[in-house]
Amino acid sequence: MIMKLTTMIFKLPLLIILLGLMPSCSDSDIERSEPTINDESNLEILTYLALGDSYTVGESVVYEESFPAQLSTRIEEYEDVRVNTTVIAQTGWRTDQLLSAIGNRESANYNLVTLLIGVNNQFQSRPFSQYQTEFTILVDKAINLAGNDSNHVVILSIPDYYYTTYGQNNGSLEISTEIDRYNDFAKSIAKSRGITFLDITDITRKGLEEPELVATDGLHPSGIAYEKFVERLYPLIRSKLKD
Repeated sequence: MIMKLTTMIFKLPLLIILLGLMPSCSDSDIERSEPTINDESNLEILTYLALGDSYTVGESVVYEESFPAQLSTRIEEYEDVRVNTTVIAQTGWRTDQLLSAIGNRESANYNLVTLLIGVNNQFQSRPFSQYQTEFTILVDKAINLAGNDSNHVVILSIPDYYYTTYGQNNGSLEISTEIDRYNDFAKSIAKSRGITFLDITDITRKGLEEPELVATDGLHPSGIAYEKFVERLYPLIRSKLKD
């Protein structure tokens, strides 16, 4: 669940196949900046930082179908700006691994920061208290990276992988219950920090009745699902981009 180069050991060989786990990489491999197609020098430049795991990377879809890429394209189409998108995310990352990757980047002035993290804490049965502590730190770091402006940060809820072929074959409805618990906490932290929280979990819970929402690996969202994320996300950030 987060880019394709993470060192983790799962109990089931199938998990290794589905999650695409590989040895950890250097920071230069982790962070990727994607210049947009429109490179006209007279356009205003907007900087966007996407923090997360496989749901941010877009595991099992091409980069252009990931939600950060689709969001950047949508912004350029409607806002007449050029978006420089930086992704710090990797398949399999938990909250502690994302914190390590961010490192000492205490402040910056990104125009927009999105954060989507926590599914691997749940998946690997890490203590919920670990998520509570580290997610709170990550939210504060996201605010700092957005120039200490909480209005420029958006937290996305964790998708529900129970409603995928993999989830049906390897889990129970308890997955959904646990993900709700994680999302409820994330939403409470967002509210306490004055941050926008976007719930996209319900989209992924249609994965069985609408299989086109699931990627070919049978586990992650498809490009179509990410497009639906962006349909909700873009209207929320339009006003933020003008601040």
